[in-house]
Amino acid sequence: MSRGAIRPLLALTRPFTLLAPFVGFLSAAVMAKHSLPPVPAYVGAVAAMLLNAASNGLNQIFDIAIDRINKPNRPLPSGEMTIRQAGVAVVLLYSASILLAAFVNLTFLVIVVFTALITYAYSAPPLRTKRICWLANLTIAVPRGLLLIVAGWASIADVKATEPWFIGVVFGLFVFGAASTKDFADMKGDRAQGCMTLPIVLGVRRAAWVVAMSLVVPFLLIPVGVATGALSGNHLALVIVSALLMAWGAYAGYLLLRRPQELATERNHPSWKHMYLILLFAQVGIATAYLL
Repeated sequence: MSRGAIRPLLALTRPFTLLAPFVGFLSAAVMAKHSLPPVPAYVGAVAAMLLNAASNGLNQIFDIAIDRINKPNRPLPSGEMTIRQAGVAVVLLYSASILLAAFVNLTFLVIVVFTALITYAYSAPPLRTKRICWLANLTIAVPRGLLLIVAGWASIADVKATEPWFIGVVFGLFVFGAASTKDFADMKGDRAQGCMTLPIVLGVRRAAWVVAMSLVVPFLLIPVGVATGALSGNHLALVIVSALLMAWGAYAGYLLLRRPQELATERNHPSWKHMYLILLFAQVGIATAYLL
């Protein structure tokens, strides 16, 4: 593949967004085993990363009209890549993810196939849940928050216990609110194409409050899990990680609420970087508590 073909492919898959599924998957495997994960977990982590890349590409295919307004430099609206080329890449990425999942175990394979269907429902007709405010956030939070943790756990351990689901809910709630951050600067194109995102429905200020709360409230569940025995990691470490996450989340929330109107005009608002780093820190921090 030529260098000229690689650049639009990378832009289609958005490599920076693939770090969280890879790290999150391995972190969940660490939580399940209380030690560094075996080889199948690394295979599963690559499958999770490819699945995320496939969903990124699929979303750009069906969002091409929106991207012509909001992100005209992306490979499809700019003409660097055709829809057919993007479609082939997406099919190959989904297929590779499912194939790798089949080498791990049946439970993980089922989760990957189900997750792939959710990502299709988010971007593509007839459901295209991206158009429907809270449902859009839910169909992002379930695969990228809840099921990512359960999938990582499932790669090496049974998921019939409540613990992986409890941890998955923490991450799911975080992603549920944080997912709307990308919608503020995209309001013009989303409104033109009938996508009723959170800031369009609630307004910028109220939507910013929802996002800000999601950066703090989910991590309150960690000490609850410690107190009830739902979490088996090192209790002191979990409480410390929870406190750090809530403090960091409160700061990122402050950045959001200080001048919320800037969210609708700045694509690189500083709070966005904080939210992604908070997610990564939560994944690694909680996993570390299970290693201790």
